[in-house]
Amino acid sequence: MGSLLEGISGPQDVRRLSAADRVALCEEIRDFLVRSVSATGGHLGPNLGVVELTTALHLVFDSPAEPILFDVGHQAYVHKILTGRAAEFPGLRQTNGLSGYPSRAESPHDWVEHSHASAALSHADGMAKGLALRGERRCVVAVVGDGALTGGMSWEALNNIACARRPVVIVVNDNGRSYSPTTGALAGRLAELRLRPGYERVLRSVKDALGRVPVVGAPVYAALHGLKRGIKDLLAPQGMFEDLGLKYVGPVDGHDLGALEQALTLAKDFGGPVLVHVVTRKGNGYAPAEADEVEQMHAPGAFDPATGAARAKKGRTWTSVFSEELTALGAERENLVAITAAMREPTGLGRFARAFPDRFHDVGIAEPHAVASAAGLAAMGAHPVVALYSTFLNRAFDQLLFDVALHRLPVTVVLDRAGITGADGPSHHGVWDYALLGMVPGLVQAAPRDEATLRAALRAAVEHQGGPSVVRFPKSPLVESVLTLRRAGSVDVLYETGTGDVDVLIAAIGHTAADVVAAANELVASGLSLRVVDPRWVKPLPDELVDLARGAGLVVTVEDGVLAGGVGSRIGQQLHAAGVDTPLREIGVPDEFLDHGSIADLRARVGLDASGIARRITGWAGERIPAEAGTAGRVR
Repeated sequence: MGSLLEGISGPQDVRRLSAADRVALCEEIRDFLVRSVSATGGHLGPNLGVVELTTALHLVFDSPAEPILFDVGHQAYVHKILTGRAAEFPGLRQTNGLSGYPSRAESPHDWVEHSHASAALSHADGMAKGLALRGERRCVVAVVGDGALTGGMSWEALNNIACARRPVVIVVNDNGRSYSPTTGALAGRLAELRLRPGYERVLRSVKDALGRVPVVGAPVYAALHGLKRGIKDLLAPQGMFEDLGLKYVGPVDGHDLGALEQALTLAKDFGGPVLVHVVTRKGNGYAPAEADEVEQMHAPGAFDPATGAARAKKGRTWTSVFSEELTALGAERENLVAITAAMREPTGLGRFARAFPDRFHDVGIAEPHAVASAAGLAAMGAHPVVALYSTFLNRAFDQLLFDVALHRLPVTVVLDRAGITGADGPSHHGVWDYALLGMVPGLVQAAPRDEATLRAALRAAVEHQGGPSVVRFPKSPLVESVLTLRRAGSVDVLYETGTGDVDVLIAAIGHTAADVVAAANELVASGLSLRVVDPRWVKPLPDELVDLARGAGLVVTVEDGVLAGGVGSRIGQQLHAAGVDTPLREIGVPDEFLDHGSIADLRARVGLDASGIARRITGWAGERIPAEAGTAGRVR
């Protein structure tokens, strides 16, 4: 760490610094971010873009008494550094280490630790109301990206914040991007502002005007009114926000610490809802990030800090296989349309978008709209493929249930990052989709185990015309092949010790198959007779599972999803309905929010690795099988 940074244990230390030292501190923080994230991986570009902004926030507002909320939260690294956590960065996003998002367990400065977009304004509205109920009048600050303003929740919250006189300061971090470039009409207006030839002159004019005003509160806005109205055509967003009833300050250069401090002070002293429009550059100050046109090094893995080059070569992934197959299908089917919610490259749709730009739509951070819009496309004869991270499906469940399934429309939803996802923590684990989708009438869902079954599942999904179809796959390394020994109807048999009845039937759901087969190789040494099967489609469940269960003494299901309402519980219902009383045990994700950590560590913790699977099955079988029993069907 640099000498100034070593002296920062909290915001009070930043306030003691001279103006020149504060600027120097920002440069130290930027260098520290590059060095730290180069070792662990993490959200680099977003944090490089908010160094001065976050520093100014902690200069002006008295955190934690005046809460500072970061929408999404991936851009809170600088906040963590300024609140005394710099020494913990070697463990960033690692098992038992520092979270990559705000975390209430880490610091009282972290009020909200969610990491889904567009919700911070609603939190701020509620917190301001709660403070008012307590008779307290303190500022609540919400930092939101321009990308988050493409989400409907932001506008619902703005509508409520604007109609009250509570001191809520909304800081729009406008960098023209969420993960991918921000899209939509608002994004266009903000981009037009940034690209106007006189834009830098306007920033200077606003800075000069802020520096001249001698008073605070409402008179300040009257004094600035002439300036703002005089450049009304240039400051396109200002009228839009003021029409809502929000006072508007900006645009402010997000890398000018002095201008930021002046603007935020004005906003704080006004005493009512104010929007501060801050223009930043994602990846600012680090040449490799600035040169990365696609992502500005949004979330790299470990890299060489001197060059920005990744330390590990990227191999083929589940996402890349999906991307290849979808693009091939696009060439075969002219009615195939791809939709993303601000995640074109992360969900693998970039290749399709480049090949078929007229059949690709990025709707912004608006998953509910993505799915409802897909319903409209399907009603007109298209076959939409909506690619989302599994965790973000939660936001669009209502639309999938009523706008798609109720209308029996052929919409395919592809869920990337399904199951335990690792370093991003509780709100990014994609462990709820099996349980949620199990209750949707008419929906079919595939859980491929490897590359070949992913390709086959995607093709089958887009052929399905009777209602919604879903294909899910994980973030973990691509499994190229788990071979099928034979087929039992539509069920793949992956491993068996013989052709007759067995002690244990293991239903390996999706990508757990590789670990289950590895566990079976351990289990067979104990004398158990086994059969490992993969149903491939988990909704509806294949009838052949019933007959397979009749020939086993114990059924064990293994899935990378929550146990409550998951595939295992549905198999249990299926067996019960068929009158099959074979005991059933389930291995999956327990009823809790899993912390961040490596995927391997987290799977091991919940018993979803090969040794954990083998250990639990050994225990269950041992409870039911006498030591002197025979070899087949002895659990029964």
